[in-house]
Amino acid sequence: MAEIGHDIELAAEILRNGGVVAIPTETVYGLAANALNTDAVAKIYEIKQRPSFNPLILHLANAAQMQRFAKDIPHGAKILAETFWPGPITLVLPKQAIVPDLTTAGHSSVALRVPNHPVTLQLLELLDFPLAAPSANPSGYISPTKAEHVQENLGDKISYILDGGPCKIGLESTIVSFVDKQAEILRFGAITQEQISNYIDIIRTPTIAPFENIIAPGMLSSHYAPKTTLIFGEITLESGVRNSPNNVLLNFQNYKIFVPEATQFILSKSGNLEEAAKNLFEMLRKIDSMEVDKIFAEPAPSFGIGLAINDRLRRASINVNNENKFGN
Repeated sequence: MAEIGHDIELAAEILRNGGVVAIPTETVYGLAANALNTDAVAKIYEIKQRPSFNPLILHLANAAQMQRFAKDIPHGAKILAETFWPGPITLVLPKQAIVPDLTTAGHSSVALRVPNHPVTLQLLELLDFPLAAPSANPSGYISPTKAEHVQENLGDKISYILDGGPCKIGLESTIVSFVDKQAEILRFGAITQEQISNYIDIIRTPTIAPFENIIAPGMLSSHYAPKTTLIFGEITLESGVRNSPNNVLLNFQNYKIFVPEATQFILSKSGNLEEAAKNLFEMLRKIDSMEVDKIFAEPAPSFGIGLAINDRLRRASINVNNENKFGN
C-alpha cells in the first residue's frame, strides 16, 4: 500500500523522476504527475482508468506562470486569475505548444488553475513544471477528500500520498472556458456564477458534451458516482424510498417524517451550503460502504455552491452501468 506522509521533498523527488503522487488541494485530492512529461501523464490515465479523450487540469505555482502554458489570454481571464487564484477556479484557454497533446486530450486548449493549499503550493514551488492532477480516484467514482480515501481506492497503485488533511471545500473547482473569447461556465464549483459575474460577463451553460467536445473535466454525463444506485430528486412518499427497508436518504437539511431517522443522512443541519458541499463526497462514501439497496438524494437550494452540489448528484444518479460513465 502507499505510504501516507508529510514529506514534500520526497513527493517532489518522485515527481521529478516521472512518478505519480497523490496531493492535497482545497477542493479534492489529486493524482499528480509532471504535466509536460507524456510518460508520466500516461501513468495518470492508466492508474485512474481514465479515458484518453478526457483532458487534465494543469496546477500552477502562481498566476504568473499562466502565460507560459496559455496564449491569447483575454482580459476577462486575467481578471479572474488575479481575483480568485490561488483558489478553486479553473480557466480553459488556448494552449502553448509546450503542453503535450496527451495532457489536453488532443485539444488546442488547456485547463489551468493555482490550487489554494499550502502543502501543494510549497510542492509546486519546488518544481520547474506544472502538475497534471485529476481527482485521485478511479474514473467515475466519488472524489477523495482525505488521504485515507486515496489509500482505499488507489493505495495499491501509487507509492506516496502527500497528506494535507481534509479538503476544506470538498467539491471540484469551477471551470470557465475562454476558448471562444466569451466566458462560459463548463462546470459549477465553489466559485459561484454570482461571484464571477461581479467581475466579468459570463454564460452559465454547464452541459453534457459528446466525447469529441470534452475540453475540460466535468462535462460527461455520469461520474462522481457511488457503486450504489443513486436516485436524485425531491424525496416524497411517492419516490419509492419506502419500497425497501434498506434504502437510504441523503437530505440537504431536514429529516423526512415518513421514514426512520436511522436511514437518513443530513448534509448540513444548519442549512449551510458550504458545509453541505464539504460533507457531500465523504457522506456518499460512507453510505456506499454500507451495502444499501438505493440512495435517494434530494437537491440542495439551487443557487451559489448549491448548483455545484446538485450538478454532482445529478451526474452521480446516471445508471452505474451507463457506457458514458467516465470520471473527473
